[in-house]
Amino acid sequence: MTGLAIGALAFLGGPAEGTPSAGPVSGANEPAGTEILSIGGTNVVSQYGRVVPSFDGWSHTQPTRDYQKLDGKWRFTFDPGNRGLDEQWFATKYNDKSWASTRIPAAWDLEDTPDFGSLDGANFGQGTAFTDGYAWYRSELNIPKSWNDKDIRLNFLAVNYRADVWVNGAFLGTHEGGNTPFSLPAKNAIAPGERASIAVRVYRAPSYPDYATGANPITDNKAIPYKPVDYWPYAGITRSAWIEATPEVVISKLLVKADGRTFDGRVVIENTSSGRSSGHVTVDPGKKTGMKPVTVGYSIAAGATGVVSVIGDTPGVQRWFPESPTIQEATARVETDRGERDELTTRYGARELSVHGSKITINGRQQFLKGLNWHEENATRGRAMTTADLKRELDSAKEAHANFLRNSVYNRHPYVYEWADENGMLLMDDVDNMWLNTPQERLQTEQYGLSRALAVMMAWNQHNSPSVILWGLQNESEIDPGGAAYKAWIKDMKDAVKAVDISQRPVTWASSTTADPAFDIADVIGFNEYFGYFYGASSDLGRAIDGVHAKYPDKPILITENGTWSLPGNHGPADTQGTEEWQAAYFQAHWDEVAARPEYVAGYTHWVLKDYKERAGYNQAYNGVSVMGMLAFDGTKKLVYAAFQDAALPVLSKNQAARR
Repeated sequence: MTGLAIGALAFLGGPAEGTPSAGPVSGANEPAGTEILSIGGTNVVSQYGRVVPSFDGWSHTQPTRDYQKLDGKWRFTFDPGNRGLDEQWFATKYNDKSWASTRIPAAWDLEDTPDFGSLDGANFGQGTAFTDGYAWYRSELNIPKSWNDKDIRLNFLAVNYRADVWVNGAFLGTHEGGNTPFSLPAKNAIAPGERASIAVRVYRAPSYPDYATGANPITDNKAIPYKPVDYWPYAGITRSAWIEATPEVVISKLLVKADGRTFDGRVVIENTSSGRSSGHVTVDPGKKTGMKPVTVGYSIAAGATGVVSVIGDTPGVQRWFPESPTIQEATARVETDRGERDELTTRYGARELSVHGSKITINGRQQFLKGLNWHEENATRGRAMTTADLKRELDSAKEAHANFLRNSVYNRHPYVYEWADENGMLLMDDVDNMWLNTPQERLQTEQYGLSRALAVMMAWNQHNSPSVILWGLQNESEIDPGGAAYKAWIKDMKDAVKAVDISQRPVTWASSTTADPAFDIADVIGFNEYFGYFYGASSDLGRAIDGVHAKYPDKPILITENGTWSLPGNHGPADTQGTEEWQAAYFQAHWDEVAARPEYVAGYTHWVLKDYKERAGYNQAYNGVSVMGMLAFDGTKKLVYAAFQDAALPVLSKNQAARR
């Protein structure tokens, strides 16, 4: 094939953008209205009645588009009495001069919390880190007159946990899920050439009535997670936000599948104008691929979405390997018959990811995953880390000779995926489905759909990232007797992820048991194990792995979590719990069991790269810091860091290769 091109068109299920509604409501389904639309053989993700766009605008701009960055100063106030709606704090002319000044992105936890990063628990339970409920943000900006014939979106990379958004007093929508980007159509609420006001109401549920005791956890059946979990729920607008103005005929998404032999590009085009649009689309797979740009004609009705597909041979492409991560750049350009233009560029890597029996391979080479779990946070910014903060964290994993990271248990800032793509760090991406019980699993599967929406958005947003090799669906959730509800929940998410990922990456999850009844539908079997710490002996791990392999001989096995704890600087015998020596010896014992079985074990993921904060009702004596990391919360290395760094990868079979 040399540039074979196929076009396909279809209408969305509703208008491109409706009239803004009066305000937030509590519905039977998750509020973004996430759908998977089949358009000419390509499945496209829609929220708020529109295609979910690329979120590259946080750092990568397109020459055909205009951007207004919203990072910086905002007005901010807590709303402990939930008066904001009744008093219309979202109104354009509302007087917010008495409010405090803050900056975004930021977590309100760090607004006023003493000694947040210390191990001294004397102040645990004090400060804005424990201020829950509603808070409001307001900002104003000038909208250029040149945006009159533009499509306009308001984009957020993350707001935790629930966000209600207004522009010029018009309600745009609600979003749930504190670590997933969302994009709100805003054209009908904005008057080009005039000043615009933006109001965001954020809600974080309390974890406990009394943080000093950690008793009687507060739950919300529809929320994910639905109860307190053991990582900190940093609140507020925690990642970047911006307004993006595009041509009315806009390329919303460019999906790429590239295996080193062929390039498969799907260009998702929305016609937001009032009339039919005709013209042509050109797809350039990038330099040094050996494939020339391909041009395809299109015609799309008003308010409709079309997909243009381009497939071609790439005889000159250099493949992406973990050892040599070559990044390609593809560009799609649309030009209408009226001369209007838009373009969208995406980065990708040409690599063939496969599960061959009990092995994971990249370009035919077996991979043994020497992995780390990690949390996205630090003591000064919480989850609102800068790219420099993130690079420092990720570099520490690379320096430990890890070749794999699990994004436990939520999607990361887009920089993380870019860094991993460029550095050859393999990733298991993950979503917030942690510790659900059976009623929540049924509710999510049969009605509310937030579990599915988070999983779909993960696959859609990270689709082109070559470093992402596994989609993770959940962590340690409850299995009902017989497993019917649990398995239906897992299958619902897996089917949705597979529907939108044209690369068909393998799916896994972090089970709490080696007897998970849904393992038969997993592509890679993943489970958390704490033999020798919470139960049994460390030496039991090998027998447990062998038992799983005997039941599922044609599936790779991945240890998705294992680890224990030590207080930084606490030294003593290797058999004394809580010493750095004990933590290092525990890791080594488990690594040895795993590394002895490379024929059917795909890897091991240590818990965890760095100590982390939690509001889960324990570790208050250490100021809510879990000390299970290889690094202390301040970044100081513990002995287990060197043990992990020095752990030798197993010798793989002939003609197979893996990277230390």
